[in-house]
Amino acid sequence: METKDAMLARRSVRVFKDIDVPKEIIDELLKSAMAAPSALNRQPWFFYVIKDKETLEKVKKISHYTDKNSNLIIMVCGDITGLNPLNLNDFWIQDVSAAVENILVSAADMGLGSLWCGVYPKMERVNAIKTILKTPKNIMPFALIHLGYPGENKAPRTQYDESKIVYIE
Repeated sequence: METKDAMLARRSVRVFKDIDVPKEIIDELLKSAMAAPSALNRQPWFFYVIKDKETLEKVKKISHYTDKNSNLIIMVCGDITGLNPLNLNDFWIQDVSAAVENILVSAADMGLGSLWCGVYPKMERVNAIKTILKTPKNIMPFALIHLGYPGENKAPRTQYDESKIVYIE
């Protein structure tokens, strides 16, 4: 699939088949994530790959937006260690957002469905995830991504809106 086609094919999937995603595919998704750009090449991303049924059920309950039937969640986090001295306090958000998008587009390219559910900056969600996953203090939960084989078909689309563009020539 061409990159543009994968971008247009990427849709939010909320129904997944009960088929496990092989480790090789998960590894490819994580390689794509870590190919994202980051401020000063800091690479502040950190990932939890959740397949354990008990942990999945706990994580899925953090909000009504996260309670889907996938067998796989990748929790994308930011490692906020040492950001203050570098004056990079908030750039980790952009960096991990780019990593999330790379996962979503790569998943579409591989025929997987995905759903990005926000965690940060909703501190009740952040704290719930930190408790469930027992994350170190420096690891900030950012986004929960449901992944799996789609149980629903959505056509590729663009959301191009020319009214949101200003050309300055």
